[in-house]
Amino acid sequence: MTSTAITAPAVSPMGRFERYLSVWVALCIAAGVALGAAQPGLFEFIAGLEYAHVNFPVAVLIWVMIYPMMVNVDFSSLRDVGRKPKGICITLVVNWLVKPFTMAMLGIVFFEHVFAGLVDPRSAQEYIAGMILLGVAPCTAMVFVWSQLVRGDANYTLVQVSINDVIMVFAFAPIAALLLGVTEIVVPWETLLLSVGLYVVIPLAAGYATRRVLDGRGDGDRIAAFTATVKPYAVIGLLATIVLLFGFQAQTILARPMVIALIAVPLLVQAYGIFLLAYGWAWLWRVPFDTAAPAALIGTSNFFELAVAVAISVFGLNSGAALATVVGVLVEVPVMLSLVALANRTRRHFP
Repeated sequence: MTSTAITAPAVSPMGRFERYLSVWVALCIAAGVALGAAQPGLFEFIAGLEYAHVNFPVAVLIWVMIYPMMVNVDFSSLRDVGRKPKGICITLVVNWLVKPFTMAMLGIVFFEHVFAGLVDPRSAQEYIAGMILLGVAPCTAMVFVWSQLVRGDANYTLVQVSINDVIMVFAFAPIAALLLGVTEIVVPWETLLLSVGLYVVIPLAAGYATRRVLDGRGDGDRIAAFTATVKPYAVIGLLATIVLLFGFQAQTILARPMVIALIAVPLLVQAYGIFLLAYGWAWLWRVPFDTAAPAALIGTSNFFELAVAVAISVFGLNSGAALATVVGVLVEVPVMLSLVALANRTRRHFP
């Protein structure tokens, strides 16, 4: 792939393999569940390779996914990001003033009313709690993958995620405590800080170092050629991550399919609703597509590692809250891929 193919707006932002990514994802979901059911001991061993609820094999695969995006970050242009603040405004408002509260509202509507006769009240409250934890945890790592698939502005994506990370350190616990109706919530700060380090700081440093080497003579074509070369590994990392995540939860998926389907309904409503809100707002504001698409995708995606860790530490490994956060993982990848496809089809409507 040449640099022209990367930058020309008339060329599809997704390669031939990526256009069928939803098919490969479906196959990987099936493979993960099958392998998890056939070899539970193997996946238990892999799941045990963690520290502070951060699984290191998954962390490495996520690193592989987002490293190509980080190479595209041009630090010299970061100073200009503040001159066009609309995308950041949309991200922050949606993530912190809308998303947590709509998730809590949808959880209550569905599990206290719509599905009230299908689940017991105690389990219903735990499912709501898990969904709230997902709503309060905006995405840190995977959004770099989604942004790359829509050819989003790498600098804006980095700034949006970085600001979210800083706010999350201070706002996650208070908002979660408010919506959960408890006076104190134990936030695994080690998980939060370690995840930010693994998923943002380390790949960003590696991307910066790579860019310095490639762009030593001001040759942008070398950077374009390099990112085109390593981009397939990002997709492979995504697919391998899906196999692991579904393998970890294979027993739960097979044992409780009805409950998983019920939890998925409000999560789907939330995801598509939040995306349409942010994306529509960006369109009304005439925000350029390479900023509008990442802004909407960041608002939609979740930091599932943190949500799962908090659910386990507060409610227990086998709780309904932990199960709800796991369902969030199951739903997120197919949903985000569909939103990436929607964004790519509608890019012509943006500046």
